[in-house]
Amino acid sequence: MKVLLDTNIVIHREGAFTANKDIGVLYRWLDNLHHTKCIHPLTSKEISRLKEAKAREVMTIKLDAYNVLLGTSSLHPEVQRVSNKYDKSENDRDDSQLLNEVIFGHVDCLITEDRRIHKKAAELGLAHAVFTIETFIETVAAENPGLADYAVLSVRMEPFGRVDLSDEFFDTLKEDYPGFDKWFVRKHDEPAYVCRSAEAVSAFLYLKVEGRDEAYPDISPQFQARKRLKVGTLKVALPGYKLGERFLKIVFDNAMRNRVEEVYVTVFDRRPEQLRLIRLLEDFGFLRHGTKQSQSGDELVYVRRMDRTVSLQNPRVTFPYFSRKAKAFIVPIYPKYHTNLFPDSILRTESPADFIENEPYRNAIRKVYISRSHFKDLQSGDVVIFYRTGGHYRGVITTVGIVEDVVLDIATSADFIGAARNRSVFTEEELLAHWNYIPHMRPSL
Repeated sequence: MKVLLDTNIVIHREGAFTANKDIGVLYRWLDNLHHTKCIHPLTSKEISRLKEAKAREVMTIKLDAYNVLLGTSSLHPEVQRVSNKYDKSENDRDDSQLLNEVIFGHVDCLITEDRRIHKKAAELGLAHAVFTIETFIETVAAENPGLADYAVLSVRMEPFGRVDLSDEFFDTLKEDYPGFDKWFVRKHDEPAYVCRSAEAVSAFLYLKVEGRDEAYPDISPQFQARKRLKVGTLKVALPGYKLGERFLKIVFDNAMRNRVEEVYVTVFDRRPEQLRLIRLLEDFGFLRHGTKQSQSGDELVYVRRMDRTVSLQNPRVTFPYFSRKAKAFIVPIYPKYHTNLFPDSILRTESPADFIENEPYRNAIRKVYISRSHFKDLQSGDVVIFYRTGGHYRGVITTVGIVEDVVLDIATSADFIGAARNRSVFTEEELLAHWNYIPHMRPSL
């Protein structure tokens, strides 16, 4: 494959200071899969405009490791249409040039962290070929499981005292929060949620329930008196496995169990993993409230109300609540797929060791259900009630889901596999078999 890398990817990789540690994982996958790393001539142009002479010289030399595309002078009519709609600056127009290479087929895919490019790609029908670093790693890890060199263990609750503070995982937290070491030691006996990869920490979550009398002098605007769940520490360093969604599910579970009125998070927006966290929070209904003053600068404060309101149009932002007025459908799940797809509904007779959290679909809140049903009138906000078939627990309702979207007209098997792969229990080969099982009645999602 020929992979086009946006300038922001190249600068993260080749700059003197690498802020995004996932860059190394990305380039390892590109090298292991023997993909051709390409850049657009505009990247060379942007590098030549760097103000610092030494940095400009070093970066220019490093660009020799990439294949430079010839570039296309005229925009594809569809790209031109989207460019006229969205592009306001020279940088915006340069971004459209990258999409131009994708739509003409000069490259197989584009990797960029620019959300505006992803928005335009979606409108052009190119979302399947335009990736973030995380979604690219996630995709190739699913397609090439033999190349993954880490085994992710289940998320476990452990006291702080059993977690090695010297683990490299905590370095950025120490840099961002002066006194983090002392705070961590003081929490010695308190519980946290920990996920490990080859014994190293790959994700960490600490939660704290705060009463209505809690004071927040450093948060502006001032919080009103409410019972809250504070996400004290949340960091996910392992891309491609949807651990962020898994940990967010734990947040919502605890919020409901403790009957809090709000959940809040304070987070910097300096590092790539922090920006990913912010996007995930926003996707699930967290709204920016204001800022919190700290020793190392102002943090952003994000708040999610837990007042049982429901959005039928966008159920994700009011997850896990659903409307009792919505239509409800009962759906069977075979036992061999059930716990894999819904690990929180594991039977007491099953061993957790058989369900290691190394598959994205296990961790994901958003699942894909494949259907060949003649009834296709499901709508966003409808309720799906899953029950387990067969065995001693046959017919037992285990899980309630909310319909977010229904995809009926899928053009190709590649589109079908791309949409279902990382949120479905099936392998790519099994998905292809489902697609071809009855050619005149293709499955829907």
